[in-house]
Amino acid sequence: MSKALGLISGGLDSTLAAMALMRQGIEVTGISFVTPFFGAGKARIAAEKIGFPLIVSEISDIHLQMVKDPKYGYGRNMNPCIDCHAMMFRLAGEIMQREGFDFLFSGEVLGQRPMSQNANALRSVANHCDYTDKVLRPLSAKLLPITPMEESGLVDREQLLDFQGRSRRPQQALAVKWGYADYPSSGGGCLLTEAGFSDRLRDLLEHDPQASANDAELLKVGRQFRLSKKCKLVLGRNQADNDAMTKLIKSEHTLLRSANFSGPLGLLCGEFDPATLEVAAAIVASYGKGKNETEVDVLSIRSGAETGLRVAPLAREESLKLLL
Repeated sequence: MSKALGLISGGLDSTLAAMALMRQGIEVTGISFVTPFFGAGKARIAAEKIGFPLIVSEISDIHLQMVKDPKYGYGRNMNPCIDCHAMMFRLAGEIMQREGFDFLFSGEVLGQRPMSQNANALRSVANHCDYTDKVLRPLSAKLLPITPMEESGLVDREQLLDFQGRSRRPQQALAVKWGYADYPSSGGGCLLTEAGFSDRLRDLLEHDPQASANDAELLKVGRQFRLSKKCKLVLGRNQADNDAMTKLIKSEHTLLRSANFSGPLGLLCGEFDPATLEVAAAIVASYGKGKNETEVDVLSIRSGAETGLRVAPLAREESLKLLL
């Protein structure tokens, strides 16, 4: 029995690709990568439903370095899809060799995404990942050049598929036929494809080229205000944001909160002077219960040391000018 290791997002395409191989007796294992921009939640659900083991691998640091300077550039937003897929295949390929899998596969469909899933892009991914002869796309295999896996008999080409184009109706029909009607909706998988998040990431990398994975995680939290070239304020919108911010705080950050009124937490990231700190405190005050007060006491907490500031809440129209 041949053994395949597949890139599994948990979406319909990658799950059908796994099923297509499993239906011809191939032993399938999935791998799902985790970064600040996407997770393994859907992949875990798909693996449990379909019945194949799943490897979850956290690659935040190496992935962020690629995002900063992708060889093949970005898509419509900050999504370096060709570089990203190539990196995933390369990392999966290392596991393939180490664990004795025969080949790699994915749920990519020819022509589904004009920039990253055309024939040239699929070839680039395979070539760039260092495992050119070990990559199979089961959903479009009949439209692509035959692979060594098919030639050697590891995979039956006749049982593979010939999907192409942007319509997902063929996949949806096949899912129903194969008894997998309860699949997740498409989209929402990668934050790098979203315009709003991409704007935040672009701002971060422009002002801090050495930004870390923790900095990228913070982009998902609350409101973000650019106070200066070297300083940004992250402001919670609700308790979930405040909790997330607390988990991501580092020694170089400064936490701000109103002393006498309930309201959001603020996190100052980067270098700042006293004037910038006062602006940040005024924004924190303006989004809390004391927003209509003449002045509000705000606590500034850094590395356990606490100091107080008394500020006038900033007018909302002024804070919005700083909002990313």
